[in-house]
Amino acid sequence: MNTTVSSFQPLDHSSLDSLPEVWPQVAREFGKTIALHDPHAKPEVILTYEQLYEKISQFAAGIQALGVKPGSKIALFADNSPRWFVADQGIMAAGAVNAVRSAKAERNELLYIFRDSDSTGLVVQDIQTLKKLKPEIDDLPVEFIVLLSDEKPPNDTPLKILNFPQLITLGQDSSFTPVKRSRQDLATLIYTSGTTGKPKGVMLSHGNLLHQIIAAPAVIKPEVGDRVLAILPSWHAYERIAEYYLLSQACTQIYTSLRTFKQDLKAFKPQFMVGVPRVWESIYEGVQKQFRSKSPLLQKIINFFFSISEKYVKAKSISENLSLDRPNPSDGDRLVAKLQMLLFSPFHALGDAIVYKQVREAVGGKVKTFISGGGSLARHLDTFYEITQVPLIVGYGLTETAPITNARLLKRNLKGASGPPLPETEIRIVDPETRQTLSKGQRGLVLIRGPQVMQGYYNKPEATAKAIDPEGWFDSGDLGMVVQDNNLVLTGRAKDTIVLSNGENIEPQPIEDACLCSPYIDQIMLVGQDQKMLGALIVPNLEALEKWVKSANLALQMPIAGNGDMANSPLRDRKNIDNQAILDLFQRELKQLIKNRPGYRPDDQVKVFRLILEPFSQENGMMTQTLKVRRPVVRERYRDIIDGMFG
Repeated sequence: MNTTVSSFQPLDHSSLDSLPEVWPQVAREFGKTIALHDPHAKPEVILTYEQLYEKISQFAAGIQALGVKPGSKIALFADNSPRWFVADQGIMAAGAVNAVRSAKAERNELLYIFRDSDSTGLVVQDIQTLKKLKPEIDDLPVEFIVLLSDEKPPNDTPLKILNFPQLITLGQDSSFTPVKRSRQDLATLIYTSGTTGKPKGVMLSHGNLLHQIIAAPAVIKPEVGDRVLAILPSWHAYERIAEYYLLSQACTQIYTSLRTFKQDLKAFKPQFMVGVPRVWESIYEGVQKQFRSKSPLLQKIINFFFSISEKYVKAKSISENLSLDRPNPSDGDRLVAKLQMLLFSPFHALGDAIVYKQVREAVGGKVKTFISGGGSLARHLDTFYEITQVPLIVGYGLTETAPITNARLLKRNLKGASGPPLPETEIRIVDPETRQTLSKGQRGLVLIRGPQVMQGYYNKPEATAKAIDPEGWFDSGDLGMVVQDNNLVLTGRAKDTIVLSNGENIEPQPIEDACLCSPYIDQIMLVGQDQKMLGALIVPNLEALEKWVKSANLALQMPIAGNGDMANSPLRDRKNIDNQAILDLFQRELKQLIKNRPGYRPDDQVKVFRLILEPFSQENGMMTQTLKVRRPVVRERYRDIIDGMFG
């Protein structure tokens, strides 16, 4: 597979002072190339780079005609669409600052962001979003409202409201005055979705954003016209920077969703896509589901090839000094690993011809790089994508770092790591208590310094001073260490650490990742703060579990229907799901997977658990929009169950 582009010459944006200056530059050179394509919009939307820059300029001229001045704050509450990008860059082109959030966010959160950001203008997805903000919005200092829809603006309010076509028409009839901004000027406020407390407005400057665009070619190398699937929220720092960079290189962005992206992978055959671990896990689980539907003989053959290929890639990583578990192997160890590769290579190649190429075809067959961020990637997923030769790298960063600080490189893709730092970026590991710098290989608190570090939290000087020290080091709140090739390895979040009553500190994420290897575990969250042992809340994979129940001839109170409708599965009955044989299955899975995990300690074992039938999701508030579990919310929701677990 072609995973590198030797002829790649990135479009040079290093001389620019603000992000909106990128778009006329790209439009001049690649104006006829398709920039944005929304195949699911009705009607379908396709914009070339010439058309995109024209729309951005018209949007900017329109809001300037409405009185927007340089430095004005405008709240942008909307979700993924070409119009979101036009509004985002139109606001910046007019010299203003946007405060962004999803239209799906809870109304009080949106109202809080509008007030906290000192916004005087409001851009919303549609009338439904606007209605969600009433009646409070009528009493706030709103100078104008723009709907990103074609809906007729309501006339039951004294506020000045225009829909998207009306604003574009106003922009066409007005002259656009480009506003000169510097790299030090504020560009956007991104409110942390967070897992606790009220969101804080992260102040990102044009310099923060431009650094990411200028540094990104060190990691991925697109060509003009490469296709990119956009699935994460456009307002989120991770997706946003990916869009800015790939569009700055004249790629074609295609909008997809969690509902349609598996079909869109096949239909549009993208070269790039960024996603969070849950996205890559869903692809993996889809493949496993296909495998489980095969005959028992075919399943044995598939499992045989994967087991051999796992040994092959493990040996390969040792031979290339790309193993976290066997760092800096001796010459003898590397020789043994190479001999193992030779032994396993024919079977790995046969598995590729029979099985793995089907996985590549399922993701379009044209992938140059998938990029994972927004959380740790479970080791079994890393291994799966390496075996199937779907190029996947992992990056790291936070909203406060615009967001990328580290990213793996395909040519030195150290599994389990988050990669070396981007150009001009420094990583320092310190003791969480003394703040003394630790040596390579020692675990501690991750501090970050570089051009991408935020200016601070908006109107929160105390929080800013707590996060960024006088020397410019940002406290990430993450625990990790630096290993070979200057790779950063994350081991958990400081605030997520579970301290058992014996004083042992447990980082839940690596253990949870290991448990997710089980086909019967869909989601898991460890608990046990101040307890003698670890516990877990487990959302089971009912489809896989139902197959096991049938194969085990387990008698339940209601027969297994076998119609594939998990909503009506008898396993949703508490008496059935708590069957002792099922509980024993999960206990065996947990014990084996945790014990086989690198770095296993006896305190890591999960001694008690409960199966819960409601998945963690955005809709029930137990996951963020980037699909991270809100641990405090889950703990509060299941407080009685957790207390009973240890009771």
